[in-house]
Amino acid sequence: MKYLTDEKLVIVGAAGMIGSNMAQTALMLGLTPNLCLYDIYEPGLRGVVAEMDHCAFPGANITWTTDPAVAFKDAKYIISSGGAPRKEGMTREDLLKGNCQIAEDFGKNVKQYCPDVKHVVVIFNPADLTGLVVLLHSGLSPEKVTTLAALDSTRLQEALACEFGVQQCKVTDAYTYGGHGEAMAVFASKALIDGKPLAECGLSEEKWAEIKHNTIQGGSNIIKLRGRSSFQSPAYNAVKMIEAAMGGEKFTWPAGTYVNCDKCGFKNVMMAMPTVIDTTGVHFSCPTGTEQEMADLKASYEHLCKMRDEIIGLGIIPPVEDWKKANPAL
Repeated sequence: MKYLTDEKLVIVGAAGMIGSNMAQTALMLGLTPNLCLYDIYEPGLRGVVAEMDHCAFPGANITWTTDPAVAFKDAKYIISSGGAPRKEGMTREDLLKGNCQIAEDFGKNVKQYCPDVKHVVVIFNPADLTGLVVLLHSGLSPEKVTTLAALDSTRLQEALACEFGVQQCKVTDAYTYGGHGEAMAVFASKALIDGKPLAECGLSEEKWAEIKHNTIQGGSNIIKLRGRSSFQSPAYNAVKMIEAAMGGEKFTWPAGTYVNCDKCGFKNVMMAMPTVIDTTGVHFSCPTGTEQEMADLKASYEHLCKMRDEIIGLGIIPPVEDWKKANPAL
């Protein structure tokens, strides 16, 4: 089997449903044979390792450990789903304190054991905050840390495809930006349905409001239907993000990235933006949209600032004016 690279990829939280799916997806896509599975829950981790071995991926060199020093040593790429999952009735924000403390430990492990890592993808919620915490404590440059945000856009794409009876790939330029949560901003003024502008497709205001609501509540709906948080779609999209950083196909869905941009007017947050991930890292551009879309994005940004200030108050990250001291790469 031909692999994209032989550099070490670490899956953090590998004993969980997202982590185990990421491990399998990474091997199925042939990213690297050098795969390390890390989790603090040894029985579950051993079970995942056995499953991967039973898949018999040719040439795979799967290692596993419960020791972060072993897991992170010489890592070049990392995907972390190592936080607590969201349960029914919980918002992403409900996970704030506990998962941000996990993110702090994760960032410090990166700084101590693999400071030359090439790319890190953080996918445990609230991802905009956990990713920011990892960035600050890891010492990495901003282009090396991304968070999962694509699911909101793929859910919007799927909802529009169902409404108009077209293949999902026939819906283009429909995205969500800002926070990965209930305050996300939905951008569809430039959307095309099989090449036809959405504005010309006869979508009623009531139906559009329903589609927006279902997009924003897409994760909650999965929990209601399956009795647990989604795991297949975040696993696949996270692996596609790291694949792009490894030299595979560029990742062009929105990703969460550190933004401190005078032009955009968004400062000192991690948020979903129009992005491209490639071997040089993540690169963003400023979103453009209607007056209402930009107002929604500003509101989403302000919500992120409020949550950022909350974790500053908890002492998980320093005040903004001290960020440069915490991470000189910012």
